[in-house]
Amino acid sequence: MTTKPRARDLGIPLPGTPGPLNAITDVPGLEVGTTELLSSRDPSLATRGIQVQTGVTAILPRGRDPEPKPVWAGQFSLNGNGEMTGAHWVRDGGWLAGPIMISNSHAIGPCHAAAVRWMVETYGDTWEDNHLWAMPVVAETYDGVLNDINGLHVTEALARQALDAAKPGPVTEGNSGGGAGMICYEFKGGTGTASRVIDVEGQGFTIGALVQANHGLRPWLTVAGRRVGEAMPEDRISDMMTERGSIIVILATDLPLSPGQLERLARRASIGIGRGGTPGGNNSGDIFLAFSTANEMPLPQLSGAWRQMTSLNDERLDPVYLAAVEAVDEAVLNALCAAEDVPMARPANGICRAMDTERLMDLLSA
Repeated sequence: MTTKPRARDLGIPLPGTPGPLNAITDVPGLEVGTTELLSSRDPSLATRGIQVQTGVTAILPRGRDPEPKPVWAGQFSLNGNGEMTGAHWVRDGGWLAGPIMISNSHAIGPCHAAAVRWMVETYGDTWEDNHLWAMPVVAETYDGVLNDINGLHVTEALARQALDAAKPGPVTEGNSGGGAGMICYEFKGGTGTASRVIDVEGQGFTIGALVQANHGLRPWLTVAGRRVGEAMPEDRISDMMTERGSIIVILATDLPLSPGQLERLARRASIGIGRGGTPGGNNSGDIFLAFSTANEMPLPQLSGAWRQMTSLNDERLDPVYLAAVEAVDEAVLNALCAAEDVPMARPANGICRAMDTERLMDLLSA
């Protein structure tokens, strides 16, 4: 995939201080992997003349640490027309263990199977000897406009490729991973990421966001407070008269936060995507997860009677919330800026255009 300028590099006026990579991988220890199936690269993938444009994104909150250590977590759904496995336990237990995966709506099963197998293999004897069960988080958005979603092209093997590709460092955006076939504000959308660094009494912490952006109608699009979508009506998706996309937001931090605070942090993703113009449509799955890698400790099943953790005073949360809002907003913009034109699967012979960033900058400077 070509490398295009990101939102901040284009000169879009964005607030806040990003981390070195301006990515979720600025959170220490976290790794991200992506893999794609693209008939534009391999024409043999097209079935019944329908394009294949899909993939998988994998996030390893603690990398490849062979000891199964949970991360404290919180979950929130702005609009629930979608799926995120494991969310019930995150809300009840306040933690998750193992990978987080994102793909298309019909790929939950193979991604879940791949994540379970990865956990069984990675955690080895610990998983086998203690009657532990795997409950990975797998989320989805619908890519059936650009991809032959009913062809069920995502397999457990493909999902495992994303897990095996996970690494620290820059994250490939746009037409990458689970975002390969996604549409955002009727432009080509997909995978985007961003981060913010904050200071708490002289100590630095990071809040990172990764989005799979597949939401919004063109007239809603708002960038840096300007309603630019109305001025960019060309090449709209002709039959998209109502919202029917979704967005998954993953927020990660190394700041010590309790599960309740993380649930409230996940809620702030709503404000982040709202800055881009979406109200969270009726048919949209706007589903968010936040986790913290701080307070590292063994699984509760392998721990003693008492647990202790450090968490930030609630009175200091305002800058944390603001950082999350800014990172989510910028991650969506990065997905739009990185994306490239792709052919449509339905209707055939159409093209989903990437956003014209030169036109965008002209509108912002007018």
